[in-house]
Amino acid sequence: MFFAHLPVHEQITLAFAAMALMLSFGMLIHPRVVTVVKMFALQGLFVSIVTALAATIDNAPHLYFSALLTLILKVILIPYMLFRMIKKFDMYFVQDDVLHPVLTILGAGALVIFCYDRTLPIAVSAASLTGHLIAICMSIVLIGMIMLISRKTAISQVAGFMTIENGLFFAAVSITDGMPMIVEFGVAFDVLVASVIFGVFFLHIKESIESLNIGSMADLSEKDS
Repeated sequence: MFFAHLPVHEQITLAFAAMALMLSFGMLIHPRVVTVVKMFALQGLFVSIVTALAATIDNAPHLYFSALLTLILKVILIPYMLFRMIKKFDMYFVQDDVLHPVLTILGAGALVIFCYDRTLPIAVSAASLTGHLIAICMSIVLIGMIMLISRKTAISQVAGFMTIENGLFFAAVSITDGMPMIVEFGVAFDVLVASVIFGVFFLHIKESIESLNIGSMADLSEKDS
């Protein structure tokens, strides 16, 4: 009943937020690196759509620029760079298996419940939609952190890092009236620089251990001099 009684634009926002959260779960446990990158690009598309929707509803033209930046960086540029790395290192069929997938997904589900519990006072004092969106965005951020911990392949970890940024940006756009233009420029520049640094980082890892599996670093031993 709650969802059906919301205005159409709020229904769309909440639906895209829920789908972004589901994609976070998918990225967390899916073994194929290529699919993880595709899910990240789709999540970025959802964030871009919600940003454009917020620009229309709130009559905030600067958010159209934010939507365009998100589309260029997170749907086109960063996935393109990651796919180039996958092609360069022949990782199309690489499996980045989670050690305990059932426990991992249960832990992620527990985090979602925790986020809803912590944001319950906000839901009571503010609009119900705001409480739901804060909980969902917090969940996306925390699941991204789990990806950074549980994944062993560098590309999957980059997707986890960008998922955290997606959750924070989603919250800034959907719950508030958006960030000031200068802040959005700074965030976009930081994301772009981080992407370039990650690319250089990948090359050094590949040259050093001949693999992008971070877990291989644990097997390194000091050679006799």
